[in-house]
Amino acid sequence: MVPLNISDRRERLLVRAADLVLAPARLRRRPRPTTAPRSILCLRLERIGDLLMALPALAELRAAAASSEIDLVVGSWNAEIARAIPGLRRVEVLDAAWLARGGAGHSLPSLAARARRWKQRRYDVTINFEPDIRSNAIAAAAGAGWTAGFASGGGGALLDFALPFDATLHTSENLTALVREVTRGWSAKSTPANVRLQLDDEERRRAAERLADLGSPIVAMHVNGGRAIKQWPVDRFAAVARWLGERHASLVFTGSQDDRAAIEAVRSALGGTPSLDVSGVGLVQAAAIVERCDLLVTGDTGPMHLAHAVGCPVVAVFGPSDPRRYAPRGPRDRVVRVDLPCAPCNRIRQPPSRCVGHTPDCLSGVSVAAVISAIADVIGGSSGNRISTVA
Repeated sequence: MVPLNISDRRERLLVRAADLVLAPARLRRRPRPTTAPRSILCLRLERIGDLLMALPALAELRAAAASSEIDLVVGSWNAEIARAIPGLRRVEVLDAAWLARGGAGHSLPSLAARARRWKQRRYDVTINFEPDIRSNAIAAAAGAGWTAGFASGGGGALLDFALPFDATLHTSENLTALVREVTRGWSAKSTPANVRLQLDDEERRRAAERLADLGSPIVAMHVNGGRAIKQWPVDRFAAVARWLGERHASLVFTGSQDDRAAIEAVRSALGGTPSLDVSGVGLVQAAAIVERCDLLVTGDTGPMHLAHAVGCPVVAVFGPSDPRRYAPRGPRDRVVRVDLPCAPCNRIRQPPSRCVGHTPDCLSGVSVAAVISAIADVIGGSSGNRISTVA
């Protein structure tokens, strides 16, 4: 086991101390609803990938509570994509200071005060999909008739039902397990509907126009790893892009406006290969673009989950992240990684000091050849002959 650093230990000790103080609250737990309620409030405050991994759980909830009104609380960075999730009545926005980037976001007391104003809506059930003591406090403040979430991040005593978060399972499996516990005993459930995002015709039309001049196959590439600790070297992305160009693939580069320098570094190595930079478009338009692509090549990023949510196959380079918990799991998705005694450490927010300031060993060990092999496996060779492994 990789040792915790000082701040990890401090945070865990604080959470344990808070749980000891909150323990008497368990005596006030209320009975679970035995039928589908009138209204349900769900919290998923984390980043884009975390929200998209909740799609199967939300679909299962919708199937179990077909007549219920379901509201979802997300960070502002996810508001646009949340509105493309089928079956929701309302999307609310809360930006938590511990999740917002660039020093934005609100403190826990401020967020709890906002949640208390929702009491007037008289939610019957609140489900918190975050294993975090702070968001459990927000869920409790909303004043629903019954509350559920995870105990593992602390604050389980604030809820009427708290499920342990199993770190050996995929995140989506944990969230679905929570929904199944919440809805146990409710009326007969229908089969969950399609868990993909619901894109409107206008977004799809605009995406088709953007890609109209590109020939098939179209391969999307997301160069930015999101965090330095997850960044596969840009020059290796460039080498993969050159290989694809030599085999007559067209390339589409996704990202934010801040990614354009890295994107241009890759595009400059392509020679005459057709390519398109769509960085800076909104999340829903990015989803519509990737939906039309034959493949996305990326690191462990939000766009990886976005591609999975619209049915685009993924080749993903994983380093410190645990693919058991975060990898896309479509039939044609592929994860490329190396086995090391220390990997996956899953220490993304507080990486080991020896891995800071350079590409960590778990990523530097992932070769261009390994990624190319995965690409060929997904869209190459004998399967439709759309791309050949021979130049």
